[in-house]
Amino acid sequence: MIKNICKDLAILSKKSVDCTIADLSVVTDLVDTLKFNQQICVGMAANMIGVNKNIIAFYDNNKVKVLLNPKIIRHSKKYYELEEGCLSLEGLRLTKRYDSVTVEYYDLSFKKRISTFFYFSAEIVQHEIDHLDGVII
Repeated sequence: MIKNICKDLAILSKKSVDCTIADLSVVTDLVDTLKFNQQICVGMAANMIGVNKNIIAFYDNNKVKVLLNPKIIRHSKKYYELEEGCLSLEGLRLTKRYDSVTVEYYDLSFKKRISTFFYFSAEIVQHEIDHLDGVII
C-alpha cells in the first residue's frame, strides 16, 4: 500500500531497530511507495513511511533491491562531497559519500548476504542507512 512520506524530524531522527520476518508487510508498503515516487525518488528507508525498522529499498540498475537490517562493514578510502536531496526534507544538503560500500544484510528470505555497491548505488545505500541511523543530512 502506498504510504505518505514522513517529514517529522522527531521520527526521522530516531535510530531504527532490526526487523524480523513479522515485518515483511512493511517491505510491500515501502516498495509500493518507492515505485509510486520513482520520478522523484531513487531510494527509501522504512522510517520515511513512519516505520522505525531497519529496512531500505532502492533502485539498483533499474531494479528495486531490498535490504533488511543492512550494515556497512567496509567502505572505500576515496570519498566525495555532493549536495543531496531527500523526499522527507526540503532543499539540498552538503554531505560526504564513499565511492564504494560493502554491506551485510538479509534478503527477503532472511538469508544473510554481503554485497558491494559502487558510485551512485553506493551513494543511495549510504543515504538510506543514514536514515536508519537517525542521521538527517
